[in-house]
Amino acid sequence: MLGIVVPRGASGGAQAEAAAPEVARTILLLSNPIHTDIALPATPDVLKEFGFVSEGGLELDYPGVQWVIFGWGSRRFYVETPRWADLKPGPVVAALTLDSSVMHVARAGYIGTETPEVRSLTLSVDGFRKMVEAIRQDFAPEGDGSRKAIEGVSYTAHDAFFPAKGTFNALNGCNTWTARMLRQAGLTTGWWTPLPQGLLWSIDLHN
Repeated sequence: MLGIVVPRGASGGAQAEAAAPEVARTILLLSNPIHTDIALPATPDVLKEFGFVSEGGLELDYPGVQWVIFGWGSRRFYVETPRWADLKPGPVVAALTLDSSVMHVARAGYIGTETPEVRSLTLSVDGFRKMVEAIRQDFAPEGDGSRKAIEGVSYTAHDAFFPAKGTFNALNGCNTWTARMLRQAGLTTGWWTPLPQGLLWSIDLHN
């Protein structure tokens, strides 16, 4: 509870700064019981910024794509657990101790915002730009500087996994990464929000 109540980041107001509809940028925060993702609109500027994803194995400029979804997480757990039925002890232990990380990228069409699992957030232009850059910087480059998808690893035909920067553990997980990206955009989150619901509560509390 302290992790939710104690604020971290800007003092709120990022959404108020973006009140003018002609300059506001909307993102989606997607959640399930244990994980959060960030969905960016598949606009020309976003497709350009993440052109290396298209070059590295997942074409983002694809018919019907309206959103590009990003999620950071434990390599073993993320890659080896596409469904709860695939849950095994090894990836769980890796995620709770120390594991290398990956960035999961997915292309999506229409996403409705009528359910609690989808939260629409409005950012200022500057906040949006800073978030995009922060996500870009968390992709780990190869030795030659390129960023390529991990071969043969995906959930569907519309997603891919890329090596990412940082080490995953129980204290530094997917939802704390999402919170860090939101703070880059100018929002305030709780100081430590390891679970999706705690992150959502902290956004409501501090912004």
